[in-house]
Amino acid sequence: MPRAKNVTILASDTQEAQAAAARLTERYGNVPLEEASVIVALGGDGFMLETLHGTMHVDAPVYGMNRGTVGFLMNDYRETGLTARLARAEEAVIHPLRMTATRTDGEVVDALAINEVSLLRAGPQAARLRISVDGRVRMEELVCDGALVSTPAGSTAYNYSAHGPIVPIGSGVLALTAMAAFRPRRWRGALLPQVASVRFEVIDPVKRPMMAEADGHSVSDVAVVEVVSDSSVSHRLLFDPGHGLEERLLREQFT
Repeated sequence: MPRAKNVTILASDTQEAQAAAARLTERYGNVPLEEASVIVALGGDGFMLETLHGTMHVDAPVYGMNRGTVGFLMNDYRETGLTARLARAEEAVIHPLRMTATRTDGEVVDALAINEVSLLRAGPQAARLRISVDGRVRMEELVCDGALVSTPAGSTAYNYSAHGPIVPIGSGVLALTAMAAFRPRRWRGALLPQVASVRFEVIDPVKRPMMAEADGHSVSDVAVVEVVSDSSVSHRLLFDPGHGLEERLLREQFT
């Protein structure tokens, strides 16, 4: 089916995005989600993540146009020429992280993260974490404000703000980054194979409570958080030629 034949238009709640959706719907139509050959998402990066999570059951790629702030995962907004842009767009396939968080009361919460899984202290005292990779303890104790595991697609987001590295798409690497590490004081993190399994154990979770987040899905009072890349789940994003994820990640490093 041609990409632009059945377009579903989704928009964030902002007035700007809703107005854009109305104009595009009048020009290109707007079919029910289940009939989509392509999904056009109008908003910012947060709305793109929301759209990717919410449309996993639909076999259609997502083409974002920026009606938000940063728009790293979005294309430039233009109302004209959308059909041609969709036909020429280049596809990038990304795989999310799967977080399995066990709370102190024994409840287990499972969630997917396209950008990152992060652990953050939830009290006045610094957190203490034991970190294992593929079943082997690599750090007995990290005293910090938190830590995160990032995908390449998410490496310019929270990870980069925490001074983590930008990771190229297709590198087969995940970034493990500490936030405000106190001991070891200068430890910034590690680069791990994409197939690695990372386990965080919260030391003394009652006295030093922590929360975990997977793309904004929050879990309080965690005791153990395990993170793996889930290659069984694929998200398809469309970008204008020459402006795909690889180019954006490369350009970000020279900004």
